[in-house]
Amino acid sequence: MQYKRVTSSNIAAIAYDVEHKWLGVEFSSGSVYQYFDVPKTIYDSLMYTNQMGGSVGKLFSVAVKGIYEFVKVN
Repeated sequence: MQYKRVTSSNIAAIAYDVEHKWLGVEFSSGSVYQYFDVPKTIYDSLMYTNQMGGSVGKLFSVAVKGIYEFVKVN
C-alpha cells in the first residue's frame, strides 16, 4: 500500500489496498493501524475531504473508528 500524506492534526497519511479492502492509517504519533473490509468509497471520501480542506480526522472518527476491525501494525 502506498501512503498518501493528508492535512490533519491527528492523521499523517492514509493508504488503501483495493484487492484486500484494507485501509491503512498512519497517525501523527507514528502509530500505524490497518482496518479490514473497508469499502473504497470510505478511502475516496477521506481523500476528497482532505483535498477540499475538510476535517479528515472527524470523518475518520465517524466513518471508520469503532466500525471496522483493525490491527496495530507499528
